[in-house]
Amino acid sequence: MNVQRTRDGQVLVVGGGLVGLTTALVLRHHGVDVTLVEKRATTSPQPKARRLHMRSMEVFRELGLAAAVREAARDLAEHDHMATGRTLADARQLPLWQPTGPGEQPVEASPELPCLVAQDVLEPVLRRAAEDAGARVLFSTELTSFAQDADGVLAALRDRAGRESSLRAAHLVAADGARSPVRAALGIPRSGRGAIGGPQVSVYFHADLSAVVRGREFNLCRLEHPAAPGALASVDGRTRWVFLANGGDPDRDWPALLRTVLGVPAPDLDVRSVLRWQPEELVADRYSDGRVHLVGDAAHVMPPFAALGANTGIDDAHNLGWKLAAVLSGTAAPALLDSYDAERRPAGRFAADQSSRRSADVTSEPDAALAHPFVLAAGGFQYPAGAFVGDGGEAEPVTEFAPAGRVATRVPHRWLGPGRTLSTVDLAGPGWALAVADDPHRWRTDGVPVHRLDADFLSPGEGLLLRPDDVVAWRGTDPTAPAAVRAELLAG
Repeated sequence: MNVQRTRDGQVLVVGGGLVGLTTALVLRHHGVDVTLVEKRATTSPQPKARRLHMRSMEVFRELGLAAAVREAARDLAEHDHMATGRTLADARQLPLWQPTGPGEQPVEASPELPCLVAQDVLEPVLRRAAEDAGARVLFSTELTSFAQDADGVLAALRDRAGRESSLRAAHLVAADGARSPVRAALGIPRSGRGAIGGPQVSVYFHADLSAVVRGREFNLCRLEHPAAPGALASVDGRTRWVFLANGGDPDRDWPALLRTVLGVPAPDLDVRSVLRWQPEELVADRYSDGRVHLVGDAAHVMPPFAALGANTGIDDAHNLGWKLAAVLSGTAAPALLDSYDAERRPAGRFAADQSSRRSADVTSEPDAALAHPFVLAAGGFQYPAGAFVGDGGEAEPVTEFAPAGRVATRVPHRWLGPGRTLSTVDLAGPGWALAVADDPHRWRTDGVPVHRLDADFLSPGEGLLLRPDDVVAWRGTDPTAPAAVRAELLAG
């Protein structure tokens, strides 16, 4: 057994999946020294999550990766529709939902459209980007134990060859999945509805169905054949598919059942894996424990029916990243990190609740508490407490999408200038920004860039202080306030 010397680092990320890799990228974007360990030998071999919401694409936009993500997603570029039918052969494509605002005008909620990309395609892109950005990425390396004290976290690591080493980091970020050994070691309980509905089976298979779906391309097709009712998800729109079925029996004759519900012979059909799983809604009772922080499935698990799990984890990483960077650089007091739990745990509960509500029988009575889809997809949740100074104004609505630059919400998207290349969402990150409907020279900034806006959500003389994660930290007309507010927030 070869025990190596202890390395030093600023942040150790445990888990090399979608959220762990995004966490490493966000931290490197802020100049933080990062080591990421993953016990698997490679990135996910399963498609798993497939839909990146607008808000997630905004995060990748800030990281300079939006174009690379869309290139990886090119196979599903035209597959935004839903479809339904008794079998795939007779399924019909449903029209796209086009949200409208006042006067029935289309709503443009973000500078980035949502993106369909399978997780097994996306993760290698993010891994390369993290390595190129300077993160130390160690696959086939497992966290075997850790201990924290007032100054940091000491982590014991072991690689696949049995070599042991240790790393001392200022903070540890656990992105180690729904069964999170880190969360378990900390004894953090979870609360929520628990199991939602009955067990499910996901059947991942290959079959060339391109001719069958041509002209009826879809993201998800609901199939109602009585032999095995379920939903067919496109992974690449041609040969890779996932069939989601009710019932917990993974041992059925899936090749025969699939040919039945597809309604075509599919002679090349090849079942690659059959996974039994149970939709759940569980959220950690705390997201931070000293110098250890939970992100992604380690912090929250939810049914997949609103495609919120991975997207909520990406938001966790974006929120936590700038705060860790500010504390590690000495710009902020450690107390700033308390706002991570104060903000992201309610956001996780909201996302999990909305996901569970969307798992209900679609034939049941409409749920009056369902959030507007863009509230979920474009970061419309308003933090109840955290690193901001409230203005006592009205709360952000949930059942309608009406962003207005309210404090504790993501700044509304508006294009700046005729080129439609720069958005209000681009003003902040990785630093702070000030947006004003006023003469910029009147405002005391202490080095924060000031941008003059002609936006419908700002009244003359008003300003918005934007955090590095695009959240409005303050709103008002006092030109001396933003500098004081920022100093107050960074002091924790």
